[in-house]
Amino acid sequence: MGVSTVTAARILKGQLHGQGEESLLEMDKFPFVALAKTYNTNAQVPDSAGTATAYLCGVKANEGTLGVSAGVTRDRCNTTKGQEVTSILRWAKEAGKAVGIVTTTRVTHATPSAAYAHSANRDWYSDGEMPPDALEGGCKDIARQLVENIPDIEVILGGGRKYMYPRNVSDVEYPHEEKQRGTRLDGRNLVQAWREAKPRGKVAEYVWHRRGLLALNLTRVDFLLGLFEPGDMMYELDRNNDTDPSLSEMVSVAIRMLQKNPRGFFLLVEGGRIDHGHHEGKAKQALHEAVELDRAIGLATRLTSTQDTLSVVTADHSHVFTFGGYTPRGNPIFGLAPMQSDVDRKPFTSILYGNGPGYKIVAGERENVSAVDFAHADYQAQSAVPLILQSG
Repeated sequence: MGVSTVTAARILKGQLHGQGEESLLEMDKFPFVALAKTYNTNAQVPDSAGTATAYLCGVKANEGTLGVSAGVTRDRCNTTKGQEVTSILRWAKEAGKAVGIVTTTRVTHATPSAAYAHSANRDWYSDGEMPPDALEGGCKDIARQLVENIPDIEVILGGGRKYMYPRNVSDVEYPHEEKQRGTRLDGRNLVQAWREAKPRGKVAEYVWHRRGLLALNLTRVDFLLGLFEPGDMMYELDRNNDTDPSLSEMVSVAIRMLQKNPRGFFLLVEGGRIDHGHHEGKAKQALHEAVELDRAIGLATRLTSTQDTLSVVTADHSHVFTFGGYTPRGNPIFGLAPMQSDVDRKPFTSILYGNGPGYKIVAGERENVSAVDFAHADYQAQSAVPLILQSG
């Protein structure tokens, strides 16, 4: 969510509401704005694990590592011990505040897990993703750390069901899809373990369905775990409104839960699929995710008071997303630039990527975008370099 994404999201928000470039994002209304240096200790271009460690724990770290100092080498379990660093979520909990995590990714993904986990590899979602030497070395997978490291997190909402269940256990929502089955090798049901870790007399509710979430009487719930997809949650444009809550809905529930604590709360909210949309070259998906994050920011502002609540909005890194082409005011944000390329005399969209899966050569030439549906939600905008990236 770098500057180009913020600018394009602002225009998209305006166009969705009959306005345009003069529109304001909710964060545009904040009293202060700043820029951040996002490098990892070993990388000019960082990833979300090292950067989440930086802004949640105050310590810059190596790319791909979570909740540990730069003394930890990625993939090397035996470098972890003694290098763990603590997060603001733990500090808030130790101060007597309520704490929560809300994300549109897996709750074990890079950003949320830096708040509670310590791992030499961000991809160790369950023990089923860990190499034998890491398991033999005693390192814990991230899902297990979610349940064990800080067992009294009041609210956890997002995706990632399959990392909580034993391998080959069918998913409750997609019982016939093999790729959605549980991944754990230790045979544990971590949802059950999460429940059992709660103090006697406390009410712990687990939900996997939007209706179940919105039907809760929050005054009677002490701990809430909501896992709405086996992996990451669906893009907002693809979201099933019957089964999956929006980011805004999850934020509303989380704040109302956490506000019950008279000593206050800390809530980490991630619009994590902005990044995924960009990695896939799907600008429309990414920008609609950004607009939904903006909606959640506005809701959080209305549910809290600036007299006692500090709201911080940040990106952990930018992207290879570009927005230009001298488009006139009012031009559709996903539309064409008002000119053609100087070389091949073909049109181009104002949104492009430096690298990504949108690199296409047709009959030895750059694809003519006027021959495709470039306004489609899953259209992959053209990129200069062919590259298929995993989510950062």
